[in-house]
Amino acid sequence: MTEQILDAAEHLFSRDGLYGVTLKDVAERVGVHHTLVNYYFKDKQTLFDAVIARRAGVTISARMQALDAYEDACKGKPTVEGALRAFLDTDLDLYSQGGEAWKNYGALGALMSNTRHGGELMDQHFDPVVLRLIGLLKRALPEAAEEDIFWGYHFVTGALMLTLARTGRIDRLSGGLCRSDDYEAVKARMAKFMAAGFKTICKPRNGTRSKPG
Repeated sequence: MTEQILDAAEHLFSRDGLYGVTLKDVAERVGVHHTLVNYYFKDKQTLFDAVIARRAGVTISARMQALDAYEDACKGKPTVEGALRAFLDTDLDLYSQGGEAWKNYGALGALMSNTRHGGELMDQHFDPVVLRLIGLLKRALPEAAEEDIFWGYHFVTGALMLTLARTGRIDRLSGGLCRSDDYEAVKARMAKFMAAGFKTICKPRNGTRSKPG
C-alpha cells in the first residue's frame, strides 16, 4: 500500500506541485479513503518528502558509481566533458529507461528545484554527488576560478531541470523537429554543449585566473 500511495502522489505532485495536491487527491487516485493515507503519512509534507527520498538514493548511487568509474578510467586526468557525461548521461538513462514513473519523478524534480522547500530537499539529498562532480571539474580546470566552476554547474542543472520538466515547448518551437522527451538526443548534445560553456567562462583572462565579469 505504501508504494501505491507513493506512486500516486509522485504522479500528482509532478503535475501540480506540493501546494496543488491534497491527501484526498492522492487517496482518490489510489482508490482508498483519505484516512488510510494519513495512517501511513501524517501529513502532505511528510508524503512529499518521502516521494522525493524514494528515488533520490537510486539516482545518487548510480551517478556516484559512474563518477568513480570515470575517475578510475581517466587515470587522474579528467576532462570537463568526461565528468559531465558521467554525471548527466547516467541520470538521463534512468529517466529514459525507467518508464513513466521515473519520468514523473524527473518532472517533479524540475518543479521542486524552483521552490524554497524543494531547494532545501535538493541540498539534503543531492549535495554529495554534486560536490563529487565539482571536485572532478576543478581538477579538469585547475586554472579556473572556483566561482566560475559553480556558476557552470548552476547553468548545467538549469538545463537538466528544463529537460526533465518535459514541457513540450521545444516540440512546438521546432515544429516537431525536436521532442522534449527525447533523452537520447539530449545525451548526444548536452555534455558537449556544457563542456564548451565551462571552458569559455573558466578561461583565464589576460594571463590571470578567471574572475567574475
